[in-house]
Amino acid sequence: MKLTRDAVARLALPPGKSEAFHWDDAVPGLALRLRDTGKTWVFQYRIGRRQRRLTLGSGLALSLADARATAVKLHARVRLGEDPVSTKAKMISTQSETFESVLNTYLERQRQRLRPRSLVEVRRHLIVNAKPLHRLPLPEIDRRAVARLLVGVDETSGAATAELVRKSLSALFAWAMREGLADANPVLNTNRFYQGGSRQRVLSDDELQTIWAATAGLDQYSSIVRLLLLSGARREEIGALQWAETDLDRAIISLPSERTKNGRPFDIPLSQPTLAIIKAQPRNDRAFVFGRGTHGFKGWTGGKLRLDKRIKIEPSWTLHDLRRTLSTVMHERLGIQPHIVEACLNHVSGHQGGVAGVYNRSTYAVEKRRALEVWAAHVLAVVEGRSSKITALRA
Repeated sequence: MKLTRDAVARLALPPGKSEAFHWDDAVPGLALRLRDTGKTWVFQYRIGRRQRRLTLGSGLALSLADARATAVKLHARVRLGEDPVSTKAKMISTQSETFESVLNTYLERQRQRLRPRSLVEVRRHLIVNAKPLHRLPLPEIDRRAVARLLVGVDETSGAATAELVRKSLSALFAWAMREGLADANPVLNTNRFYQGGSRQRVLSDDELQTIWAATAGLDQYSSIVRLLLLSGARREEIGALQWAETDLDRAIISLPSERTKNGRPFDIPLSQPTLAIIKAQPRNDRAFVFGRGTHGFKGWTGGKLRLDKRIKIEPSWTLHDLRRTLSTVMHERLGIQPHIVEACLNHVSGHQGGVAGVYNRSTYAVEKRRALEVWAAHVLAVVEGRSSKITALRA
């Protein structure tokens, strides 16, 4: 029968039947299926010897004209040799293969071939730095999405980190291609950010003074910048800091192994200026000191851009330069022993590596606290324009 709008509205399931089809003479393969649950538009066709049926939509939500228009397009695709049912199934499967779901499988495979330290780095690059890609289906991640991500990493963590993230992403997509999960590697032909060698940027006293003055508003990002400067901690260690990891009475942050780069638990003694910044943060019944809702701080790119608009520092600087500046000044100007500086930065120094590390398990808690107090006093003297009267600790 040739269906009409009035006929579609009047048609009802015959008594005693669980299903009935009313085929449209105007478009081959189009039918209105009647069931106890309601009316549904379907398109039926044949591929070789196989009969296929595709649901188009509800008979109430989809008009006769729209159902016919859709069926005409599907009929044309079938005549060209396409199988719409298989295409739809493939699309649904593809949409479920998000970057995050594929990432879990990839990291499990890498666990078998990478050294523990390398695996920690790759996990950080793909879980933390590539977070904006996590909810995207793998085929929808194009070169533009990757390029924008890498620019953001460069702005917040520096060119060296951006290049490492780029390499980790490229390795993941190369693996996905071999697994049949991706048809191309969108990382190819994106800009490189770093060509080798170690970054040497150490901030001068004038630059520290400029940064400190520009973070006087003490919004969340400004507070984090000051904490990074005073503590020497890594960005994510402070950005994802939880109240449960802080002991304000003992003035210490205790990070579990899963929150540190080298996979070791790490305590950060808090100097008085550092402690004051943390105490100033509102709790609001949240687990995290910074950020919003159920997550830690996420506004790295926007925060850095807004800060850079308030100050002019050339050449460009990154948050990681604060950590390098602490290390350099502690070594060269404050006379702090190298192994204590390494302990403050949670580096595994030479005398704690290999066989020596098996026997020397000291965390240098007292020495670390003293070193960070000396550093904080030096920073305050610099940013307040006073001459630092800190006596070098080296004997």
